[in-house]
Amino acid sequence: MSDMMTPISFDKLVNWILEEHKKYGTVFGEKHAYTADEKYNRTIFGRPLETPIGPAAGPNTQLTQNIVAAYYTGSRFFELKTVQKMDGAELAACINKPCIKADDECYNCEWSTELYVPQAMEEYIKAWFLLKVFSKEFGLGAADGFQFNISVGYDLAGIQSEKIDTFLNTMKNAADSEVFRSCRQYLLDNVDKFEKVTKEDIEAIEPEICNSVTISTLHGCPPQEIEKIAMYLITVKGFHTFIKCNPTLLGYEFARKRMDEMGYDYVAFGDFHFLDDLQYEDAVPMLTRLMKVCEERNLEFGVKITNTFPVDVMQNELPSEEMYMSGKSLYPLSIALAAKLAEEFDGKLHISYSGGADAHNIEGIVNAGIWPVTFATTLLKPGGYLRTIQMAEKLEKEGVVFEGIDVEAAKKLAEDAVTDPHHVKAVKPLPSRKMEQEVPLIDCYVAPCKEGCPIHQDITTYLKLVSDGKYEEAMEVIVEKNPLPFITGTICAHNCMNKCTRNFYEEPVHIRNMKLVAAENGYEAWLSKVSAPAVTRGKAAVVGGGPAGMAAAYFLRKGGMDVTIFEKQKALGGVVRNIIPGFRIADEAIDRDAKILETMGVKMVFNTEVADVNELKAQGFENVVLAVGAFEPGTLKLEAGETMNALEFLAQFKALDGNVDIGKNVVVIGGGNTAMDTARAAKRTNGVEKVSLVYRRTKRYMPADAEELEMAVEDGVEFCELLAPVRLEAGKLVCKVMKLGDLDASGRRGVVETGEFAEVDADTVIVAVGEKVPTAFYKANGLHVSERGKALVNEKTLESNVAGVYVVGDGLGGPATVVEGIRDGKMAAEAIIGECLAKDFDQTADEETIYNRRGILRQEADGKDESTRCLGCSTICENCTEVCPNRANVAIRVPGMEKHQIIHVDYMCNECGNCKSFCPYTSAPYLDKFTLFANEADFADSKNQGFTVLDRDVLTCKVRYLGEEFIWKKGEETRLAEGLQKLIDAVVSDYAYLV
Repeated sequence: MSDMMTPISFDKLVNWILEEHKKYGTVFGEKHAYTADEKYNRTIFGRPLETPIGPAAGPNTQLTQNIVAAYYTGSRFFELKTVQKMDGAELAACINKPCIKADDECYNCEWSTELYVPQAMEEYIKAWFLLKVFSKEFGLGAADGFQFNISVGYDLAGIQSEKIDTFLNTMKNAADSEVFRSCRQYLLDNVDKFEKVTKEDIEAIEPEICNSVTISTLHGCPPQEIEKIAMYLITVKGFHTFIKCNPTLLGYEFARKRMDEMGYDYVAFGDFHFLDDLQYEDAVPMLTRLMKVCEERNLEFGVKITNTFPVDVMQNELPSEEMYMSGKSLYPLSIALAAKLAEEFDGKLHISYSGGADAHNIEGIVNAGIWPVTFATTLLKPGGYLRTIQMAEKLEKEGVVFEGIDVEAAKKLAEDAVTDPHHVKAVKPLPSRKMEQEVPLIDCYVAPCKEGCPIHQDITTYLKLVSDGKYEEAMEVIVEKNPLPFITGTICAHNCMNKCTRNFYEEPVHIRNMKLVAAENGYEAWLSKVSAPAVTRGKAAVVGGGPAGMAAAYFLRKGGMDVTIFEKQKALGGVVRNIIPGFRIADEAIDRDAKILETMGVKMVFNTEVADVNELKAQGFENVVLAVGAFEPGTLKLEAGETMNALEFLAQFKALDGNVDIGKNVVVIGGGNTAMDTARAAKRTNGVEKVSLVYRRTKRYMPADAEELEMAVEDGVEFCELLAPVRLEAGKLVCKVMKLGDLDASGRRGVVETGEFAEVDADTVIVAVGEKVPTAFYKANGLHVSERGKALVNEKTLESNVAGVYVVGDGLGGPATVVEGIRDGKMAAEAIIGECLAKDFDQTADEETIYNRRGILRQEADGKDESTRCLGCSTICENCTEVCPNRANVAIRVPGMEKHQIIHVDYMCNECGNCKSFCPYTSAPYLDKFTLFANEADFADSKNQGFTVLDRDVLTCKVRYLGEEFIWKKGEETRLAEGLQKLIDAVVSDYAYLV
């Protein structure tokens, strides 16, 4: 497919908007509109402004439809995408695609309009007319309640070129331009299409489109050049003028320190931009002079914070060598620069702001007197343009007049940013939020939380039940697939939360907590109705009463087998009961899950260690499930000194209630979850004063879950990073000092010895380096093992080479999570029973409820109502439609199909790639969804599966499907999937404006 966008004609845009709004109540897919009230108006550049916010110069102000969608959802200040002398095909050749990655902090490698400058001008003028008429037609605000602001670059020669000069003159007064006259005439000729817009309204549309400009300069542009550009635009062109300032004004040392202390130490940038760019000592007098010049001419002057912050591409984030950082990580730099300049000029310098603004911080920024505010990153995340409504509503204040910036408020914003959880980077890299599946052409909506759960819990269903207070019903849904609701509701590793779409808003829905809420409130009522199933299938033995064994026994019993668990300890729970510290999970929680098995009729034999599987077979147990755990201790040999095994310590800690003699100074070696548990337990051990955790890499590269690591930090564990233990002597652990090496293909950095050594106080060294599976036990019972000593099993049934003997849990692949153990237990049970033992409880969410949650950022989790943050992704996903600035992914209703379908519109796409980041599948919708092409030439220029319409009357299309191209005519026999036939028919019949 081509990455060149095709602007939509003005007549088609008018008809598209009118038809879509009439049929579906939406505009370019936007479900909700913001209605402005003039009592909240502000004034800037001598013109009214209904809200002081809007999209920044970038992907959201490049095309007419982008600007319309932004206006519809609450934007009123539009910084139009930068124009420069280089444009069109010449510029496109310089931009590598994809060019946007916004899944956390944002990066991009595009900088100005990809259209030719005359095309860009036409897009802006078309948008001007559309906003004027639809503000009245849809009752969204006053026709003069918004403003366009030109962004131009990058040097004076380019700005003075005929092309840019024509652009500036026309945008200042477009009365004589062909596009202005043609748009105006079309509206006059078609005024009958509107219900509220009159001929007088159209005739009143003024041609003075822009009276303000924002200057964008290249990095390294000398201060004299910047001042010349500003003077030209002020004195010759008469524009109110803002100058974009770079965060480089803060200096390299400040920027590097601020990034490092906020967790962005991996973001690489050199000092050369800081040395080459405008220097602070040159900026202040220049801005002072320009303020005076504007004041003399009754023009407004200010700075736009911030322009680009260039960083190095280090992990193949984008296909370029350098990229520009924005969003959550740019905010602490941008707001620091705003505060610095505000103080320098005693609040008198007008500051237009951009750099990580969103619903979490917009009030603070604007209330400090820093406005207008433009943004891009927040609009590029799920919710998209809808995120603007919340921001606009937060800023509804009467009588606001710019009287200067509140310097102290600005300084406080800068100080608070350093610890603001919305801007501080997570301690560890974010886990992948993708599912290892390709996006289907049809019916792609899926709940990534459910798909990410090893047992496919029906999460969205039980969240809704919890929200409705139906705890017993929620328990029924949970226990259908998960017989350990208290254990998993307390310590589950919750991969579901890693996949949650809400991560792209603020933080995931606290699914695990909601499971526990359901269990605590619905357990007794649900359990009272449980009875033991009749025995219809023979006998099975489960060796080991940990989570995997408990799950296997539950599902076998559910399937009608006579089941006995043989457990060598005195109670069920395995590692959860005997190793995981009580401060993480209480025995009472484990007991309640064990009661479920007891109620189901599972027999239990305690204090019994099974050594010979054949003895069980001789007792009539036709099937045996080995859930024996990974109990062989992992070891780490030091050159000198003895170490203690982590599981041995944790067992003693739990059995002796923390009364373990390990001295005052304890060192834990390792970086996994067990290491975190060990360190936290050691902190609670009597007599221990200091616990140090030694690891050869940094926290960022530790294998422990982020939650486990953060709890260890909160407990006061001292992290000794980049140390490799060598020997223990005289109360000191001697370690090699390491440094991080280059990144490997997975994004993990290796370590390199520095030749230096360091010592850590250590009375006891505890090793948590991973436990091993019981290879000797397997061999003694005739099970074949791999070279690494792991039992060889059928991947789908978990049956070993010994007929009727299955291996599950930690003893199969090594230490894993509780829910993975449940998965294994269920898998083995279903193989033994020969049928599925759990049904799905997929419940369709209410569309209106879900749409009302889209685009709304919450401040924090809020207990029971946490479930109301669920976005119901299995019913409505539409991430790809929301994050596309160009509206090139469209959700449509197809008769006969339950879910909405996604169609990709080729001519509106510039292959920015943003939809790829947010599709829950390992796919890119702009490449992988069924695509509508405008014509046969565009069709030929692509490899996408899709179609172009050849004849609308007798529906005939050229189609590419499964690698073949053919002509499809409605009603004729074809290989084209029925769902895709319906999709094409719906596009042409019900969404004709797309074609």
